[in-house]
This record gives sequence, structure tokens and C-alpha cells, in this order.
Amino acid sequence: MTSISAANGVLSFQPKAGSYFYETFECQAATSNNYNSIQFTIKGVSGGSGTLEIQTKSACSAASYTSYYTSFSGLTGQSQTITIPLTQFSGANGNAITGFVWSGFSSTSATWQLSNVQLGCSGSTGGSSSTGAVSSTVRPSTASTVSATRTTLSTAIAPTGTCATTLIDDWTSQSRLTFMFYNSFAKASSSDGTMTSLTVGKPSKNRVEIVPKDTSSYFYSQFGCYNAKAKGNAGISLRIKAPAGTTFSIELDSSSSCDPTAAQAFTQTTTQLGWTFNGQEQLYTIPFSKYSGLNTEKLTTILFSAFTKTVSFGPMAFYCGTTGEYKVTTTEPVSTPTSFVSTPSGTAAAYVIDRFANANSNAGGFWHGGDEGMKLTYSGGLTIQSTDADYSFYTQVSGSCSDFSKYKGSYLHIAYTGSTKFTVAFQQHNSACNSEIAPYPFTWDSVEASRYASNGHIYIPISHFNIDLTKAIGFALKGFYTAETVKLTVMEIVPSVPSGFRVPNDEESGDLVFACKRPNSFAFAIDDGVPDLAQEVLKIIREENIKVTFFTVGMPLLDDTTNLTNVYKEMQAAGHQIALHSNTHPKMEGLPDYGSIDWEYNEDIKVMKSQFGIDTSYFRPPFGNEGARMRSRLAKSVGRKPTITNWSVDVEDWLWAETDTPEQQKTAFQRDVNKGGNLVVLHYLYPSTVSYLREFIQIAKATGKQLMRVDQCMMDPNAPPL
Repeated sequence: MTSISAANGVLSFQPKAGSYFYETFECQAATSNNYNSIQFTIKGVSGGSGTLEIQTKSACSAASYTSYYTSFSGLTGQSQTITIPLTQFSGANGNAITGFVWSGFSSTSATWQLSNVQLGCSGSTGGSSSTGAVSSTVRPSTASTVSATRTTLSTAIAPTGTCATTLIDDWTSQSRLTFMFYNSFAKASSSDGTMTSLTVGKPSKNRVEIVPKDTSSYFYSQFGCYNAKAKGNAGISLRIKAPAGTTFSIELDSSSSCDPTAAQAFTQTTTQLGWTFNGQEQLYTIPFSKYSGLNTEKLTTILFSAFTKTVSFGPMAFYCGTTGEYKVTTTEPVSTPTSFVSTPSGTAAAYVIDRFANANSNAGGFWHGGDEGMKLTYSGGLTIQSTDADYSFYTQVSGSCSDFSKYKGSYLHIAYTGSTKFTVAFQQHNSACNSEIAPYPFTWDSVEASRYASNGHIYIPISHFNIDLTKAIGFALKGFYTAETVKLTVMEIVPSVPSGFRVPNDEESGDLVFACKRPNSFAFAIDDGVPDLAQEVLKIIREENIKVTFFTVGMPLLDDTTNLTNVYKEMQAAGHQIALHSNTHPKMEGLPDYGSIDWEYNEDIKVMKSQFGIDTSYFRPPFGNEGARMRSRLAKSVGRKPTITNWSVDVEDWLWAETDTPEQQKTAFQRDVNKGGNLVVLHYLYPSTVSYLREFIQIAKATGKQLMRVDQCMMDPNAPPL
């Protein structure tokens, strides 16, 4: 622990990564004495979580114990009583309990408190943890007996036999697996393209579907150099669903030098392990004892190969004892509105924007249409099918700027059938109302369609769109996070909503920016790259005497082999801004639910704090992908109004850097600067891009604008002075 103390019956502590606290006592026959739960009072960070281990013996007379684990989550930030049924610890012997261990604390910067640890004889007896439920029926007389031998020694060595189930992968992120190629260890995990597909979240959450091309397909996950022997792990467990007759091979590698490329491989088939499949998900174990010669002190890799059929895996972990399972316990954030607002009538007359009657124009005679890739079908309305969260359908209210200020008290009404899993955005023009000037649009605000939808109708107060209403361009339906269709029959502005229709509260959606706000300013905002090119980038910006902003992805910072943490520490020390760019670089609005979006933000925030001590509200969406859910969840994650930083100058390195005409990057940069763009996106992924960086900077300087960090160009009062 970083610190630990006890006073007035409360233990206070600040954990380090890997810290734990344990209570041991005389063996308790809890079940026979009618106790069915473990209860404790805990105070952690809001949204925090942890792991609880129970240690039980086969009988109180036995010499050794076995550990079983569960997780608790959804902490409120206030003291609360947690009741966990003993049945939650699948396989544990409730008649021979010898200890409990708290570990896996989600925050290492906060002070936690623990008290009132006792066995309970009432409360939930189901299969899930009860977080925040205060029980008033615990018998204190028995609690004092149970806890009479408790210890709070912070420097004690963990008792012999203590073992923790260690997660290898919980299949929580598609982009972590197939874009970043990492597992939960932040170590390499990939099929090297040999599979037809690896699909996270299929057939259910925290599962991955593995579809082989043929029996030569393989999939591996690395551990670094994992000492399972020292940690007490006896093997690897995971849940598997596979059709009857499925077979495959499981290879475990160990290396005396800890080099996975110089490892010894040991293989067993599913048949040799005694596994059979019946189409139902079951828990399977890979005991190290089956792999003769394997060095369990220096494990490097597990590799699955020779699949004969499609399979799905559940969470994979090193287990303790003779068996064990890592169970992922999460609390999905509430996605339905929890509060509603009054709906006074406006004074402006109704205005029909679109009846979706044809492909060329809307009811006002202005353009409407969708991005290439969307399926648009006009027949008694418009049916939209979108397979990408980047696609949008637009319907304009003006060929230039339209003053919608008279509609501030009115409502946007959309009649629909089908899905509401999309964003409704209201777009604002630039100050010149000129589409040839960058940025165009200048910005927009977004709301989540499903929050405002009921019985085939969506009603959104115009006041919920935080834009300059005097410069309205039009509306966009965007950020589709399902391929399900929606059919639209009318979009209009109306002065009131039907009686009984409830409109939810407006949510903070942040500030979506494409340009600097400070007059005569220009900012280079640089996304992640490769460490080998980082020193050249630093050299150029140092010699050009400018400060820039780096938006960094969290996951690679935990991978020591990238050296990116040291790279960004050097950038930070040189006075450059470091900001958020997600944990694994997905299209944020395309993620399936709030929990997945929150995970990306919270993990990135956690890494930024642990590696750099940074608490920032600046975020660049991967791929520039934006929508209502990712905006509102970002605001909740950072705890204040965020700055969602897109761009008005794109060097198009993603398009040109590795072609025969990489100089097109200079053309793209100059084109956008000529339009008035002053906020850059580029990556230091490619040598050609970095080779042009000095020229980019000199072109920007030639505009006469002052080059600075993003927070400075946004006139942030907390930014360092110029």
C-alpha cells in the first residue's frame, strides 16, 4: 500500500497497483450456521470497482485452501454496504472459510475505506453482487466472533497459498484485439490475418467468436514473461462454446530468456486434454501439469490452432488451485432518461423541413442526401440503412445561412418507424456563411435520438442544440450504431409537443471544434505515431520553436516495448500539450453501448493520470467520428465540459503517405490553409509525413498567424501563457 491506517473501526488506505488487504480467522462453518453472505462497508471512487477473494478449505481440518473470486463495481463515492452472497463464489466451501482478500482496486490515487466486515444471514442469495444495498439485518453478535482474529498489518507477507486469478483477456474491445492487437495484459494478441474473422461481443458480451479460414488458422496471446509458479497459478481457464466434434490444439510457450521468439513450444490437443463439446458454453481448464517440460516461471505465449469449426471463447485467465474462472462483473450505465423537462409552447408557426418524397430535395426545395455507402430507399418516406457510424444523411434548411432564432422555443419533430440508434445533429455555418471557407460547417450539436423517441415520434427542443441559431445550415442524422433500418416520413419544426409526451433533460455534449478561437492563431494537433519517428518530430518542432498538442491512445503507453510513455514524457517536459485520444482507437459512436464507450474513456484517463499525472478534458475522436453518445459520455467521464477537437487542416497522410505521390500531403495542407483552416490533424506514422513537417510549419508561419498548443488557441484560461 502507498499508505494505510486504522481508526475508530475504519481502515483507510491508498493502494498501489497490485495491492491487497486480507483478513484471516479461525475456520468458519458459515453455511451450517445459517450465514449466506459476506458483508462489508466500503468507500471508494465514484464508479469504482474491486475484487474480493474468498479462501476456503475442503474441510476445516485440511492443511491448504483454495481461492475463489468475484468482483464488485458501481461504487458511489460514499460509504456503502456491499452484500455478496457466498453462492457468488462458485465452488467455494461455505463450511470451511478461512479468509477474505480485497484487491484489484480501480483507483490508486484515491483513499479507500473499509469497515464492518462480517458474515451475514440475510440479504441477496442470488448470483450477483449487490452494490450499494445497505442491509439492516446483519447480526452483530456473530460478526464480532467471526472477526475477532482479524489483522490489519499493512506490511505482512501474504499468507502461503494466496493466489490471484490473473486475467489474460476479457474480450471487452474489438479495436484492442483487431486494431491495436493487444490483450488485457497490453501484450501482443493476434491471428496474423489467418482467421476469417475475430468478432468481439459475439455471441454475447465479453466473448469472442473465432472463425477459421481452415486448419492452418491460428490465434495467439502473449503474457510478457509471466511467473505462474510464483503466483500460485496452476493453469489457464476459459469458457468455450463449440459444436460437437470440434477439435483444435493449444500450445503453451516458455522461454528461459523471456524472448517469445526464442521460446520452447509444448502442445496438447483438445482430445489429449479430454475436452468434448456439445454446442453449449462450458468452462475448460488447461492445466500446466499436462505440458511436460513447460517452464511455468517464464511463460510467454498461448497459441490456439488447427480449428476444425467456428468457436467462441469467454474470459481467459490464469487460475488457482484445481480449477477457477475469471468472471467479469460490470454495471451497465443507465441509457434511458432519468429526468424530464417542461415543454412550454413556442410562438413560431410550424415549418416542414422534409417529407422525404424524392432523392433530390426536401420540402423546402433545399438539398438533402446521404454519404456514399448508406442505403437510401425512397418509398412513402425514406428508409435508411447505415453500416458505418461515419455515415450521415443531411437535409438543409438553407443554401447558405438561415436565421432559426425564432424557433428557439419550438421543437424538432421526426416521425419514424424502426431503429432510433442514431444521432440527430443541428449544423451551424461559419461566420462568413461561405462554404468555401474552412471550417464548413463551423460546428454542430448532437442529441441521442433514442432519448427523445416514443411511439414513432421524436420531439427535441431546439434549445437543446447549443449552436448559433442565426447561422443554421440544416440537420443531419448520423452516428448510426446499428445496421437496423429506420424509416422517416416527416421532419418539421412544431410549436408544441402532444399532451403527455415527455421530453428528457438536456445533457452536456461538450464543445465540438474544428478551428482555433483565438484571433490570428494556428495549432498543430498531432495524433499517435511510431516511436522511431518521434525524436525527429521533437527535433523539428524544437528547431522551429513552436509548441504543439499530441493526442495519444492509452493502451500502447502500457506496452513497455513501444517506449511511447518515455517519448510523451519528453514531449510533456518540452512544454507540449498531451491530451486524450481513446484507449484503443475505435470509432467511438459506433460502439454498441454506454459501457463500451465509458471503458474507452475511463481507461485512457486512468493511463494519462498514472503515466503523466494529467487530468485533461481535451479529446480527439479517432477517425474524427462523433455522435451524441460519445459526447455526453465524455462529459461524464472527464467531469466537466470537454473540448472535442477535430480539424480544419488535414494533410491526408492516411491517403497519400505510402503512395507513389506522398507530396500530395503538401498539396492537401496548402489547400486547407488557403481556405482559412488553422487546426491541423496529422500522424507521425510515416517517414514521408515527418519529412514534410518542417514545410508544413513554415507554410503555417507564412500566414502570419501565431503557432501554439490547442488549449492556448482555444483561449483556455488554464492553458500556459503564450
